[in-house]
Amino acid sequence: MRIKSRMSTSADGYVTTPAGWPALTADPAFVPGQSHGIREFLDGCEAALMGRTTFEPALNNDRWPWPDLDVFVLASHRPAGTPDHVVTESDPVRLLEAVRAANRGGDVHLIGGPRTIGTFHALGALDRLELVVLPLLFGGGMQLTPGLDPAAGLAFESQRALPGGAVEIAYSCEGSRAPLPGRPASQR
Repeated sequence: MRIKSRMSTSADGYVTTPAGWPALTADPAFVPGQSHGIREFLDGCEAALMGRTTFEPALNNDRWPWPDLDVFVLASHRPAGTPDHVVTESDPVRLLEAVRAANRGGDVHLIGGPRTIGTFHALGALDRLELVVLPLLFGGGMQLTPGLDPAAGLAFESQRALPGGAVEIAYSCEGSRAPLPGRPASQR
């Protein structure tokens, strides 16, 4: 099991537009669920792990965004309308243990903003970070970097050009991983 995250960012480093929308939605080449390499990224994923802020808008969608994935949500309370099969937990360590206990060998897609990604990275749980750098300049919005420690220790793995001028850059987080509290490094 690998926990991996994929974020889109403007060329000037913002993961959201100034209005707060995910950066990817501003790209004219964006096709929900189909563009910018997302299908390849999701191959082999069996679960989605996210924060409440990312999860709650899905409760009002016409279609469930994660039909083939187990869903785990970091939340201080269970949002109204949450389907019974969704696991919610307020403690990130316990939620991570639930993800690992349910895992059948597939990868986990860590979805969310800088705070959620930073939380699981700090626990040593982030294995891979993929960034899709869009050919756009926002001049404002939310940045990824406030959520990650400057000593994150990312190791370059690959890059590729995507249609429409975006570039995918993948990093391994293995070198920066710390063991979970009370768990040997071999069981992370």
